[in-house]
Amino acid sequence: MRKFLWIAISGLILTSCNQQTEKTGYVNNTKVVSEYTEMKEAQEKWTKRNNEVRAELEEKAKQFQIEVQGYQNIMKSMSKTNREKKEQELMGKQQALQREQQAKMQEIQQGSQAEIDSIIGKVKSYIEDYGKKNGYTYIYGDTEASNILYGKEELDLTEIILKELNGGDSKSTETKE
Repeated sequence: MRKFLWIAISGLILTSCNQQTEKTGYVNNTKVVSEYTEMKEAQEKWTKRNNEVRAELEEKAKQFQIEVQGYQNIMKSMSKTNREKKEQELMGKQQALQREQQAKMQEIQQGSQAEIDSIIGKVKSYIEDYGKKNGYTYIYGDTEASNILYGKEELDLTEIILKELNGGDSKSTETKE
């Protein structure tokens, strides 16, 4: 009976030693997204578009300001009715300019946010596929909030993922275990 118990315990120990451990890794999400070439290109594109729109709106604002100054120069020589009519016209133009500015800035904000969200979704999907393809049980995301307070350096997949996302390696070359 003792021999049987000893054999059973030995078997359990051997079985537990032979079980595969779960493969885990982590990725610095902030670094991957910010250094991803597609994200950099999107940011440059939207910054350029923002600057173009701002320049266009500034030019319109200057033209409006010139019109206001012209009115101020001649307003004393105008009849009260004509002054009121011109002031109403100028207020309408100012409100239209403000609406245009708000609409264009909102358009830029929504467009850039939609593109950024799409890129982030693409990165998440890529990491998920990478994990499946390379047999990971978990790949954790480390953010600026420091979800991972400590992780072995060899479990950090950030550079591998970033390199592959940026086209440095089209095949998954798993080097870290």
